[in-house]
Amino acid sequence: MRSIIDIMDLTVEELDELIACAMDIIKNPSKYSEICKGKKLATLFFEPSTRTRLSFEAAMYELGGNVIGFSDSNSSSTSKGESVSDTVKIVSCYADIIAMRHPKEGAPLVASRKSDVPIINAGDGGHFHPTQTLADLLTIYRKKGGLDNLTIGLCGDLKYGRTVHSLINAMSRYSGIRFVLISPKELALPGYMFSDVLDRKGIPYEVVESLDEAMPKLDVLYMTRIQKERFESADEYERLKNSYILDTEKMKLGKSDMIVLHPLPRVNEISVDVDEDPRACYFFQALNGKYMRMALILKLLGLGNFRAKEEKKEYIKNRSLVCKNPRCITSTEQELKHEFYLADESSNTYRCIFCESEQKLEK
Repeated sequence: MRSIIDIMDLTVEELDELIACAMDIIKNPSKYSEICKGKKLATLFFEPSTRTRLSFEAAMYELGGNVIGFSDSNSSSTSKGESVSDTVKIVSCYADIIAMRHPKEGAPLVASRKSDVPIINAGDGGHFHPTQTLADLLTIYRKKGGLDNLTIGLCGDLKYGRTVHSLINAMSRYSGIRFVLISPKELALPGYMFSDVLDRKGIPYEVVESLDEAMPKLDVLYMTRIQKERFESADEYERLKNSYILDTEKMKLGKSDMIVLHPLPRVNEISVDVDEDPRACYFFQALNGKYMRMALILKLLGLGNFRAKEEKKEYIKNRSLVCKNPRCITSTEQELKHEFYLADESSNTYRCIFCESEQKLEK
């Protein structure tokens, strides 16, 4: 039994297989219309969602399965103080697979350790959102003809943007990829994304604050929302919320075959006038998310023709450290054992296995 918590849980070969399966679903929908008959998907959404939750539900219904679950934690036993572990243990008695969104980072990982059925991370705080990345990959593949040799601009909230982190991880494994990181200093990409991914793999990147400066270079522009719910200070959010607005004038600076993606929902970072531009692909991206979630459900239920082998992650662990990140699932699940893994031996740096926050030990 296997769960998908991070996009890196999937090998490149598996990503390619999922894309191939999704393309076959698009071409031959009737072939898959009853494949999940008798199976149930549970959608456990402890945090508000429209696109992701409905996309999962549509995916399961179009595979011939059924859906149970909740879209508001207040309508679950969580409101009575039930732990994530207990909730998932119970729900896994009723469903064959679970899609879970939670505001605390690491909650789906906790769930995967307790569940008797596969867990799909549908977003955990500002941490990971692997199925959004699957939607991104299929969209780029269908519009650009492949996933190699691309310059990708990531604009907006690169600090808390879980979709950005997942996309960088995924695309870093393809050849000829270059990133342009566009954000205010306060919302810059976290340091571990540089040390663990970009610098470690020698992937070229630029860090800029000007969207206008970046536009002519890009094959893909990935816009993100400045996320009010991730800020501890309302004043800081108000100061930064309008940092980048993509409009028709800025679109004139881009290549004729550049594509614009956005994980949605948008607020005002993309003008509605841009929707008419053929390079605007964010609604097409949402549609692709359904197809990739269909493919992933089939893979985890063992119903598709998937042959790639699973890669196991091996960690050097430390259980004596305590995570201090208030967004981590360990801050609310008091009986959960804190666990860190060795991220950098040279500096003796450890990271929380649930939320990636760092601590250094004196040698």
